Amino acid sequence: MKGGFKMLRNKGFTLIELLIVIAVISILIGIALPRFKGMQDEGNRARAKGELRTLQTGVESFKIHSTNSALPTALGNLTSATPNIIGTALPTDPFIAGNNYGYGTNGSYYAIWSAGPGGTTTITGITNAGVISGTAGDDIYVTNGDVASGG
Repeated sequence: MKGGFKMLRNKGFTLIELLIVIAVISILIGIALPRFKGMQDEGNRARAKGELRTLQTGVESFKIHSTNSALPTALGNLTSATPNIIGTALPTDPFIAGNNYGYGTNGSYYAIWSAGPGGTTTITGITNAGVISGTAGDDIYVTNGDVASGG
């Protein structure tokens, strides 16, 4: 017998090799998913801050251009204001699908807020002293009151 015994091996993966590959892929997915959620929240936070600044500009413009220098009673009034900064539809809160941003005014002060990453709004309006009512928590907000903008 010239050359001895030949080892025959099937060309393919064994069950152990397949299980190891699946385990490695599972670990990589487990690492990537939380990071993706964090990046998504970061993007929504940036979007909310930008839209809140635009709404704040719209409210200030409404006040400047109204005949009696009054704040709008609702954000919906901004879509028909002149000059029109917002357009024909209000932006929606990225943290609560399909819901508009919150708005409260007492005639002198206003506050506009987003639910924030927690998805629950804890701000309820603004007091006569210009202070946010409710708790800011993780809400994102802008105001012309005594509390610094941004939440």
